[in-house]
Amino acid sequence: MSGSAMTNDEALEYGRATFNGAPFCLVRNWVWVDLDGPEEQRDYLATMQLQPAILFAHTVVYDSLRRWDVGDFVRTTALHAFTDELVFRTLNTNYVLLGDGLRKLAHPQTIAMITG
Repeated sequence: MSGSAMTNDEALEYGRATFNGAPFCLVRNWVWVDLDGPEEQRDYLATMQLQPAILFAHTVVYDSLRRWDVGDFVRTTALHAFTDELVFRTLNTNYVLLGDGLRKLAHPQTIAMITG
């Protein structure tokens, strides 16, 4: 799965211009994880306008709210929307996917054990 080919500087400009002050995070070395949970869990997420997917990124390039330092890893909450073929949007943050990544299927309990 491919993210954007933008440089870090280009992505920073894109984030500042696109999100109008909304929180955003630039990430590399990422894995899109589709959650393989029960139907009830998918239905519950849908009631909150969420989809059964999360993002795990090994490398934070920039976080507009400075929650994570450069080089930290991040595991997101559930996907709200995927836009512009490069923005993984949660209810709290816009994650700009830079470079190539992976897409995997995993059980939610497996995700809970990931520590980076």
